[in-house]
Amino acid sequence: MSFFIENWYLIVLALVSGIGLALPVLRGGAGIGLSPQAAVQRINRDKAVVVDVREAEEYVSGHITNARNIPLSQLEERLPQAVKNKALPVILVCATSPRSARAQLVAKKLGYAQAEVLAGGMKAWREAALPVVKT
Repeated sequence: MSFFIENWYLIVLALVSGIGLALPVLRGGAGIGLSPQAAVQRINRDKAVVVDVREAEEYVSGHITNARNIPLSQLEERLPQAVKNKALPVILVCATSPRSARAQLVAKKLGYAQAEVLAGGMKAWREAALPVVKT
């Protein structure tokens, strides 16, 4: 018992660290974006617009139904034309997430407050066995 009394600060530090590590998991991910299932809910319930930021060649090899293809390099110019209502949720998709994370920064800078990333990108979407359209 004296160990706990003498080292109370170590115990508090361990508890705070544990809570800090567990909190993102309990919130539904490590803050890296929407799971494929959560994205489907946003699309169906909130009329979210899916914007695929991959290049055209990648897009035609398989994309989410009704996704709009705007390559990351053209996002700043073309997003306001493609999604006129900035209040709508926007789900940004790429192959595995890095490009869509950069696209999220651009979208938020343009005023799309509900811009979100599909965590894991198209790879996660396919792994979840969700429908993919090829054009």
